[in-house]
Amino acid sequence: MHTDRTTMSSSSPPPCSKSYQNLTIIFIFVVFSSFLSSCSSSSSSSTTTTPHFLSNSDIHHPQQNQTFLRPVDELQKLKRIRQYLKKINKPAVKAIQAISPDGDVIDCVPSHLQPAFDHPQLRGQKPLEPSERPKGHEYFGNATESIQLWAISGESCPEGSIPIRRTTEKDVLRASSWRRFGRKIRRMRHDTMSSDHEHAVAFVNGDQYYGAKASINVWTPQVTNEYEFSLSQVWIISGSFGNDLNTIEAGWQVSPELYGDNYPRFFTYWTTDAYQATGCYNLLCSGFVQTNNRISMGAAISPRSSYSSKQYDIGVMMWKDPKHGHWWLELGPGLLVGYWPSFLFTHLQSHASMVQFGGEIVNTGSSMGFHTSTQMGSGHFADEGFGKASYFRNLQVVDWDNNLIPLNNLHLLADHPNCYDIKAGKNDVWGNYFYYGGPGRNSKCP
Repeated sequence: MHTDRTTMSSSSPPPCSKSYQNLTIIFIFVVFSSFLSSCSSSSSSSTTTTPHFLSNSDIHHPQQNQTFLRPVDELQKLKRIRQYLKKINKPAVKAIQAISPDGDVIDCVPSHLQPAFDHPQLRGQKPLEPSERPKGHEYFGNATESIQLWAISGESCPEGSIPIRRTTEKDVLRASSWRRFGRKIRRMRHDTMSSDHEHAVAFVNGDQYYGAKASINVWTPQVTNEYEFSLSQVWIISGSFGNDLNTIEAGWQVSPELYGDNYPRFFTYWTTDAYQATGCYNLLCSGFVQTNNRISMGAAISPRSSYSSKQYDIGVMMWKDPKHGHWWLELGPGLLVGYWPSFLFTHLQSHASMVQFGGEIVNTGSSMGFHTSTQMGSGHFADEGFGKASYFRNLQVVDWDNNLIPLNNLHLLADHPNCYDIKAGKNDVWGNYFYYGGPGRNSKCP
């Protein structure tokens, strides 16, 4: 249309009769009317597209109507996102561009400037010294311990700084709601079938718990779409499964929405009100205080296990410091990552009432009457065993006297056993262990 109009205006009109001129005028009027109608339709349909920038002439169009309200709102949204990014991405003393396929940029941020210290009760403070580890703590590791992709190049952050995965505008725009970026969707109680969150977990309850430990097999499960995730983690839980639920969580997850890819990534989470308004993943809000300059929360894990081949796992331990009451996190062979200050919580200020180990996925197909093919663990059922099914091993809890002890009365729960299941055992090498997971959609899980 633009080309036709340019041609018409740049050429000299030929001699013509009055009737021909009238037809030309009518033709131009019809085409121009069609053009306006097309513009209006296009503007209307753009309300469902991704955000885009507009020039001032676009915003201050003479026809100020509802067609242009959404683009203005999108500009406001982008402005708020950039303010959030400025708050989260702290000034760095060094930036490390990962040479690995994950493409992460790791910022080395002075430890006293990390997001945790934006919290009113932490402002102006510095990270605490490491806590006393639980008694009986030993590392059940071997040569199969996984590390993080960004560190493979040998780069590291200087002493006095911590490595933080840089959050980008694209990261935030991928979220279903930018206000919920970095937060889990609230999950329902495990014994209901009304949630799209599905689990295969082992758990203990009925006592007072002050921590937990496990080695978690690392895989790369397939996730059907960006609004689903697959994770394997340890939960430290207190309170009911109502609005007062307190949890701290750590493990690995595949989350295309949060990270923009399908790599398994080390992560943490916390909430004090059942995932409603408090808490977040990793360091995406003020809360968790990181002390380690070698581990980046949210960074990709490497290497990963593969079917009928070599297996890799990560050790995770969380426990309550007897002296200050904070909840500390250790990864792998003695790497203290940091702590959750006790004042963040209500029930967890004293102790936990439940510990869970296992897998969780989101199934977005439930509302449409079918199950998606998002995998849990390795994507294979528990019966397939070592090298094929995913596992947790050396499960332990911490008692009131800061002792690591074996589990008693371990319970198993698979809320959709035809999609994902779980099977436990015990031996002298692995202690308490279990296999778990599954493929999601299959002939018995339609």
